[in-house]
Amino acid sequence: MSFQLRREEVLDAAGLAAMLEESPARAAQAILLAAGEGEVEAQALLGQILLDGQGIAQDQPLALRWFAIAANRGHLMARNMLGRCHEHGWGCAADASVAAQHYRIAAEAGLDWAMYNLANLQATGRGVTVDHQQALALYRRAAELGHAKSMNLLGRYLEEGQVCPADPLAALEWYRRSAEAGDFRGQFSYAAVLAAEGRIEEALKWLGEAMSTGNLAFLRVSSESLLASPHPDIRNMAQAYRQRITLLEAPDRCPSSAMRGNG
Repeated sequence: MSFQLRREEVLDAAGLAAMLEESPARAAQAILLAAGEGEVEAQALLGQILLDGQGIAQDQPLALRWFAIAANRGHLMARNMLGRCHEHGWGCAADASVAAQHYRIAAEAGLDWAMYNLANLQATGRGVTVDHQQALALYRRAAELGHAKSMNLLGRYLEEGQVCPADPLAALEWYRRSAEAGDFRGQFSYAAVLAAEGRIEEALKWLGEAMSTGNLAFLRVSSESLLASPHPDIRNMAQAYRQRITLLEAPDRCPSSAMRGNG
């Protein structure tokens, strides 16, 4: 298959993922060419593959520069990724307050990922003053736009009644929507509520879904949580989670890449 960046349209995420999966080095050449010719989508993607080292030598400072180029031309995800770089110190000194500035610009322009990332900083007081009311408002806005991770965190606020009236039914609905949208933490949250209601078979299904896509940090914490369940079938899932952890820790495993809003 021949892959080329088409100048007449913005490349869809699935097409870019297929290109990078099939031939990363060849895709990187095409992306470099298009970025150099001024294609803003390619400039943002070049920042991502430089950040990941996918098809091209990893270079975080150069990734930061390309994100800045695309962001300054109005690319919202590139602006969000500038925030990510400053939050985590990728190619620059870590500075959560600078990250918050970038997230806020993209959030105010309507990017759900930036709303989510800014809400995370406000919920934890990193780089900004702790403000759970604002964090909740941002999670809600992003959730209403279809952002799966925000749906899960909105559900948590509603379940716990933190800075809002507790609403278990609304929390369950947001957990369900997050789970069905593919967020592994939302799937785990939904499974936890289902298990508490005695709906064990449904809970096991969603625990399996969460296990298949969850990252290592999530799986390690969740496997311990599962061991504390009063339900034997759910406790048994802890072993499956540990097997998944062993697989993900294998040294020859190559992680996939895509334009990331958050890890």
